[in-house]
Amino acid sequence: MESKILINPSILNADFNDLENEIDKVASTSDYLHLDIMDNIFVPNFTFDLDRAFEIINFSKLPVDAHLMIDNPDEIAPLYAENGCTSVTFHLEAATDVSKIIREIRANGAKVGLAIKPATPFADVERWIEEIDMLLIMTVEPGFGGQSFMHDQMLKVKQARTFIEKLIEVKPTLQIDGGVSLETIAEGAKAGANCFVAGSAVYKSDKPAEMVSNLRELARKNYPF
Repeated sequence: MESKILINPSILNADFNDLENEIDKVASTSDYLHLDIMDNIFVPNFTFDLDRAFEIINFSKLPVDAHLMIDNPDEIAPLYAENGCTSVTFHLEAATDVSKIIREIRANGAKVGLAIKPATPFADVERWIEEIDMLLIMTVEPGFGGQSFMHDQMLKVKQARTFIEKLIEVKPTLQIDGGVSLETIAEGAKAGANCFVAGSAVYKSDKPAEMVSNLRELARKNYPF
């Protein structure tokens, strides 16, 4: 069976004043839209408030995975599920009650993603792997687009993939986010990631949809699982 590789463009580097058209540029070749939500508290940057985020979810032609880089996911994460997100990803480091957030996201009809920052070891998230649909390992410090890929995070990706492959009933998607490009995606795929968030690589390309396809092909060729 061919491995399923997912490419999820991030609109962090898109034109915020023309997002509907920016999303349309990649809708034909992408799997999800990666919607970065930053609150200028958990990370030192701000992107969208709730009202604007829900507008984007509503007009996106792609299913939306909201990546919540916010300090109160216990209250906010379920709202994204209620308002049409296909998947809602929140950060372990910001959560008060991880299991409760997982239950409430799922109860509102969305898939559940759990994210960890570069300094957070895989061991800290291991206990929830069988409860989630996706693990996101950040390959930059969250907060800004255009950062360099952190190669040292590949050890963590390998640890996660080894753990996931031992599971029988549930094998969550393993996503990386940050610095993903034609130069780095093969390394991520070889380590075991099968879902890739790409922002700068896609939206700084002259042909964003074609870039998504090129990234996917490179990942497919290098994903060994």
